[in-house]
Amino acid sequence: MQIPCNTIIPATQVIIAALNEEQGIGPTISELQTYLFQPNIIVVDGQSTDGTVEIAKNLRADVYIQNGKGKGDAIAKAIGLLDPTVKYAVITDADFTYPAKHIPDMIRILEKNPDVGMVCGNRFSRRVDKAAVKRIFYIGNKLIALVHSLLNGISLDDPLTGLRVIRVNMLKEWHIKSNGFDIEIELNNEVERRGYDIIEIPIGYRVRVGDKKLRVRDGVKIFSRIFAEAVL
Repeated sequence: MQIPCNTIIPATQVIIAALNEEQGIGPTISELQTYLFQPNIIVVDGQSTDGTVEIAKNLRADVYIQNGKGKGDAIAKAIGLLDPTVKYAVITDADFTYPAKHIPDMIRILEKNPDVGMVCGNRFSRRVDKAAVKRIFYIGNKLIALVHSLLNGISLDDPLTGLRVIRVNMLKEWHIKSNGFDIEIELNNEVERRGYDIIEIPIGYRVRVGDKKLRVRDGVKIFSRIFAEAVL
């Protein structure tokens, strides 16, 4: 087991948007508590009908019920709940796909590099697990990455990654427009607009626990967000 160390990893808050994730939320929170020093975990639940809320509460996460719908709306609510005295916020998914072991290294990059505003986990920098990343999803992500680079000037291998560590002071000033999975594209643009760099690091990526939420219609919203950000 990784021994958390508060002399190395500063106090960090974690944001998790959840909707019917009773299979993944428990392992996700437990692993975060292993690799971070007493993290304050904020779970914004989209009115789940399963045991997601109860499991999160039993693991001492702070759970808030979402009034609206969508991942972007949930993250916006969570950002409003962040402690402004905490330096960094982790955004991760509730389905246990993103290994928490990478987060301490992501925080250390921010500690050492004041010009970096966000560190992202890159799922595609290693050999891709075909069971975890379906071919159509892989191709779609690469197309989004290309269009994002051409129209927004942001070159990321994995622009839609769900694992990020960001400076809290920047998040508190962010006026979010996205309410769905296009939130990642808007966040990439927000960081760049504020003059910060974005760094990607290689991460592992596990097979999802539970049902996948991303749909084809979400891809349409993501491309629409790329075009919208290009004209701002």
